[in-house]
Order: sequence, then C-alpha cells, then structure tokens
Amino acid sequence: MLVAVIGGNLQGVEATYLSHKAGWEVMVIDKNPAVPASGLCDSFVQLDVTSEIDLRQSVRGVDIVIPALENDDALAILGRFTKTKDIPYVFDSRAYSISASKAKSNRLFAQLGVPAPKSWPNCGFPVMAKPNKGSGSAGVRILNDLEELRCHFPMSMPSDDWVLQEFLAGSSFSQEVIGFSGQYQALPVTDLAMDAIYDCKRVLAPTELGAKLIAEFGQTSVAIAKALELRGLMDVEVIVNSGEVKVLEVDARLPSQTPTAVYWSTGLNMVQMLGEFFLHGSIKSSSSRKEPQGVVYEHIRVSPNLLEVAGEHIMTGTGPLQIHQDFFGADEAITNYAHGRGEWVATLIISGTDRGDAWAKRCHVIKEIRDRFGLQTYLDPSHD
Repeated sequence: MLVAVIGGNLQGVEATYLSHKAGWEVMVIDKNPAVPASGLCDSFVQLDVTSEIDLRQSVRGVDIVIPALENDDALAILGRFTKTKDIPYVFDSRAYSISASKAKSNRLFAQLGVPAPKSWPNCGFPVMAKPNKGSGSAGVRILNDLEELRCHFPMSMPSDDWVLQEFLAGSSFSQEVIGFSGQYQALPVTDLAMDAIYDCKRVLAPTELGAKLIAEFGQTSVAIAKALELRGLMDVEVIVNSGEVKVLEVDARLPSQTPTAVYWSTGLNMVQMLGEFFLHGSIKSSSSRKEPQGVVYEHIRVSPNLLEVAGEHIMTGTGPLQIHQDFFGADEAITNYAHGRGEWVATLIISGTDRGDAWAKRCHVIKEIRDRFGLQTYLDPSHD
C-alpha cells in the first residue's frame, strides 16, 4: 500500500515511521526538501500542496493520504481534493477545528464538566499564557504576578489570540483515543517529561499512573471524543495535581512522540489502526505483546563537550533524518548523526523487560555516547 504523508516535520516523521512499521510504502510531500521526514520515506515530492494541479499529478496511485501539518489552508485544500478523487483522507476536520483552538477546547471542557485548570482572572498567580492556536511549547510563558502580565501584554489585557490559565504543578501524562460513531477505545497512557521551556523531552511507558487515575483518564478522554463526534484519532494531555486528573489540551490529529512509544511498549500501531478505519471502516486493535515492555523515548543534542536532553523542538531544522539500528545500545535512533559530525541530534528509542530495565539501558546508552565522544558536560534540564 502507498501512503502519502503531507508534511515532513515532526508529525510527518511519526506518520512515516509507523507506516513503515505497518509494512507500507511512504511518499512524503512537502515544499521544503530538507524536512526531517524526507530522509525516512521511500519517495519525496517537493510540492506546495496549495497547488491542486501539481497535487493531482503527484498522488496518482496513492491509496491513502495522511496530513501531518497544521496549515488551515492546506488542510482545507487536501480535504476537497481527496473527496473529489475518492482517496481516503485520515483527518477529522470538524473535531480538529475545535481542538486547534484552546479557547474552544476549554469551553467544551467546561460544558462537559471536565476537570481543567481555572482560567484567569478566576485564578491566582502564577498563570500560564499560551497562544490560542498552535501545538507544542511555542510561545508558552509563565507569568508570576500582575507586573509580569502587564509587561508581557503591554498594550492591553490578553486578546483572543491568547489563553491564560492557572499554572499547575504535577506530573504530565498523555493518552490517545481512536474510534468513530460513538464507539471509542482509550489507548495506553504514557508518561511525559518536560524540558525547561515545557516541551516534551521524554516519553516513558508503561505508565506509572495508578489504576484508579488511569480509569478516570480513560473515561474523560472517551467523553471528550464523544462530544467531538470524533472520526479517527485524538490525543489528550493531562496533569495530575493534588491527586486529580486535569485536562490541559486535546489535539484531534496524529500526534508526535507518544504513538511510537506506545508501539514499542505494546505493539499497537496507531497509524495502522487509522489506516484500517479509513480504508475499511473498522479498527483492529490487536497487540503483538501480551505484556507491555518498558520504553524510554527521548531526544538528545550532541555538540562539542556537551550532551543535552531537550524537547522535540531540537529535531526540527536539522535536515533529513535516518534510522539507525543498535545506536550505541539504543534499539533504534532517528537521527542526523554521521561519522565525523561534531553536532547532531537523535531521538533514542530504548526498550526493556520493564520500565526499570529500559531506564538502566538508557543510562548505559547515554554513558556510551559520552564516553565515545568525550562529552564531559551532561544536561537534562526541566521546568521543576
């Protein structure tokens, strides 16, 4: 089967990686020939997808289209184009339009009675300021008092382009939900570690969240999926604060990072499950493992005398990536490493019989890399 992945940045890397794990051939389309996924795919087409004529020529023979970008114009054009050509389009535009706006999402949470951080000014400081649109940590700020708020927004109080909520301390977790027509499956929970700018630097599985909170998380995630009338996949990120699961945000699209961690831990391939739904109208959820493996999935940046663990933003703008097997002891790495290169990045994927075993292997991998390249300084910054 031939899959067209539209967009070659971090979501495109995820879609390409898991499509290959499903045994599919992958064509990546992006206007930038140096995007990370361009080095992972079977074929690459340099194209601005807002040009429908060129798109028509490029996707001949494609069995399914997976968007891996957040450009509203491009998503609308892809939706119209695939509908006219009767090509399955792995996207739910209605659910996405709500989840892409933090303000709309927060209103939905309030309507459902979903526990979430309080909105400013109905909360005290510190507050977290986030752009209303956009994913990841881009633009996120912590404002500790009214003076910082006025300094950050000197002209007026925050506009509709921003969402301000109480800042909550606690551990972060993620869960995907997949399904359609009111039938939804909450997939395994993963544990998230954030860097100093609130970008996810590490995903761990299986979760260490207790059974009661896992059940509450799943019930909340499914309730949101039903309210969105989801057709496909969405990601829910929460924080556990004072023993309560509170929803931070949802994204009704294929996320990055967590699907690969879930795949290595359980054998569940979310991209394959999505493909089966959009092609055949059903979802197979069979796993290749009876018990989940331990997995550590994290991003590192190497430069002269330094190894730093950092958020996934370090994997962008680095050129095409490649997959290396048994990378200094890691099961796999998605990386731009090359012999003799002084600066490089890698996403390390390390598995073990359980979380403890995977973490021990991970520490050995980090030591191997530091010893090999003489890296005396090691940084693993966090916001705590």
